[in-house]
Amino acid sequence: MQSALPIQIGDLHDLQELRRSLTGKIFLAVSATAFVALCAHVSLPLYFTPVPLTLQTFAVLLVGLTLGPALGCSALLLYLAEGAMGLPVFSPHGPGGVVQLLGPTAGFLLSFPLAAAVAGGLVRSVRLGRSTFPAAFLAGAAASVLLFAMGAGWMAHLLHLNPSAAWQLAAAPFLPGEFLKVSAAAGAYTMLRRWHCT
Repeated sequence: MQSALPIQIGDLHDLQELRRSLTGKIFLAVSATAFVALCAHVSLPLYFTPVPLTLQTFAVLLVGLTLGPALGCSALLLYLAEGAMGLPVFSPHGPGGVVQLLGPTAGFLLSFPLAAAVAGGLVRSVRLGRSTFPAAFLAGAAASVLLFAMGAGWMAHLLHLNPSAAWQLAAAPFLPGEFLKVSAAAGAYTMLRRWHCT
């Protein structure tokens, strides 16, 4: 699988140009799925939970922030379709294919399109000072709340867990890392915006 990182295209002006054509939109969406897949393979299994530690959510947030709500959501829907077809885009610590979309981590996976839409929509509608970083951080944090709510909620339903157990298995251990991922995604997006404005 070839890496085609959306932010390596050049700058946000290039992204705007690509978004104007159907071919450009397809290129950006496929590039985004490759980026998310690569980040999904940076994965560390944890002995106490079926949820591995990955860079996947960082990628989802950055895709949403960079591509915007509609294209970001579409890219993540394509990503899920690729995974359902059996392409090796999900974390290697799961069964892959449709089975992974029905297993304990399915809530996280199915939240990706919505999380990308939330991140992309909020960062474009909220202004907090002159810097883009606070709005991007807020957008990433809101998207992460959605990710964890759907991920923990699905796991609680599937494994018949009480809220406390679901919190311990699907949310609490990941919060420090998620803070770093939100910060990194917001920082990367802010740098892109700054380069575009110079």
